[in-house]
Amino acid sequence: MQISDFWLVVYWLILASVFLRVVFKRRSVGASLAWMLIIVIFPILGVLLYLMFGEVQLGKRRAERAQAMRDPFIQNLTSQIESHHTEEPTHPAAKAMFNIMERHLGTGALGYHHLDVYSEPDAIFDAWLNDINKAKVNIRAAFYVWHAKGRVIEVTDALIRAQQRGVKVELLLDHAGSWRFFMLARCYRRMRNAGIEITQALPVSIWRNLFRRADLRLHRKLLIIDHRIAYSGSMNMADPKFFNIGRQVGPWIDMVIRFNGAAAFGVSKVFSWDWEVETGERRFPELTTPLKESHQWMTMIPSGPDLGTDVISQVMLASIYRAETSITLSTPYFVPSEEIHHALCHAAQRGVKVVILLPERCDSRLAGWASRSFYSELLQAGVDIRLFSEGLLHTKALVVDDHVALVGSVNLDMRSLQLNFELSFALYNRDSCAKISALLGEYHNASVSVCSNRWKNRSRAHRLAERLTYFLSPLL
Repeated sequence: MQISDFWLVVYWLILASVFLRVVFKRRSVGASLAWMLIIVIFPILGVLLYLMFGEVQLGKRRAERAQAMRDPFIQNLTSQIESHHTEEPTHPAAKAMFNIMERHLGTGALGYHHLDVYSEPDAIFDAWLNDINKAKVNIRAAFYVWHAKGRVIEVTDALIRAQQRGVKVELLLDHAGSWRFFMLARCYRRMRNAGIEITQALPVSIWRNLFRRADLRLHRKLLIIDHRIAYSGSMNMADPKFFNIGRQVGPWIDMVIRFNGAAAFGVSKVFSWDWEVETGERRFPELTTPLKESHQWMTMIPSGPDLGTDVISQVMLASIYRAETSITLSTPYFVPSEEIHHALCHAAQRGVKVVILLPERCDSRLAGWASRSFYSELLQAGVDIRLFSEGLLHTKALVVDDHVALVGSVNLDMRSLQLNFELSFALYNRDSCAKISALLGEYHNASVSVCSNRWKNRSRAHRLAERLTYFLSPLL
C-alpha cells in the first residue's frame, strides 16, 4: 500500500468514526443532520469543530461536583422553608410548571414579596446601587457580561465601599462574556485589591477545552443582597449607552425583576451551586432570622447541562400546550427547537392568540437569518410576528393567558435551551403577571407586524440564506 493510500484510508476511517459517533449520541435528528452536513462540506474542519463543540462536555470535575451536590442542594433548600405553606396554582400552564420543578428541586414554588419590574437602564442601576449601599452582610453577583464603562463604574465603587465596611462581596463572571473585564479593565484590579472575591466561570483555554466544550457559558444575571433581596432578568452588568454601540442595532432593551423573601434565598442557593461547581467550595447561604411566609409564590427554574435534563424546554412546552387564550413571547434570538416551533404553530391553529416580539435588527447576522427561516410556517398558522424598532429587544419573557409569566435569562435558541447555565422564574400572581404583560404591551405598541403577503414576495436571495441557515439552526 502506498503512503497516499494509507492516509486516504485513515481519512475515511476518521470520517466514518465521527459519523457513527454522531448517530449513536442520539441527539435530535435536526442536530445530527446539521453536523453531518458540516462534516461532508468541510471534512477536516468539520471533524475538528465537532470534537470541540459537538457534544455537551461539562468537564470531569464539574460533572462530578454537580452530581455530588444535587441532593445536598435540594435538602438545604427545602429545609429552610419546610414550615412555609405553598399553594399549587390552578391554571393548567402554571400547574405544569409547578409539578415539573417540584420533581427536580423538591419544591414547586417559593414565596416572595414586593415584586418590582424595571425596564429603564437608569432605574435598574439606581435600584442596584440603592440596595448595594444598604447591604449589611453579603453581596453576590453572577453575570455573563461585566462591561466596565458608564454607570458600571458606579456599581464597582459601591461594591468596593461595601467590602471596606465589612460586607462580603462575591462575584462569579463568565470568562468568555467578560473577557475584556478580566484582560483590560482597571476595575478588575481595583476590586481584587479591595478584597472582593472574583471567580472566572468556565475559563476558556486551549488545554481546558480539549476536555470540555468552549461554548458552555454561564448566562445567568443575578444580584443578591444579604440572601434576602434578589435581582434577575435579561440585563448584563453593562450600561446600554456604552455597550456594543458599534453594532448599530440601537440600545439594548432589557427587563429586570426585583423581589425578596424565600425566593431570593433560593436564588442565593443557585449562586452557591454555581460557585461550588466552579471552585469546589461549598458556600450555602445562612440566615440569622427566619424568612417570613408569603401569599405570593414563584417557581425558580435553574437550567443547564449540569442538571442532566432539558428542564427549561419541558417547562416551555408544557406552558405552550396548556395555553387557552393567548401567548405573548419576547426574545432577542428566535431559533427554537422543532418541538417548540411546532407547539407555537399548533397553539395558533387551535385559536390561541400567539404574538412573538422580536428585534427588527439583530446583532448576530447568522441568528437573524436562522430566525427568519421559521417565519413562513408561523405566519401560515396565524402567529402574529412583530418586529421591535426602538433598539435590540433583549427582554426574555413568555406570558400565557395573562395568568402565568416566565421571565429570566433564557433566549429561545438551542444554546440557551441546552448549553447555557440559565435561570428563569414562573410568576403566578395576577398583579405580578400584569406588570410583565404591561411591559410586553409597550413593546407590542412599538413594533410592526410582519405582513404575510409581503413576506411571501421576499427575494430569492433571502430565501436561499434562510434555507441554508435553517440547517444550522439546531446548532445555534
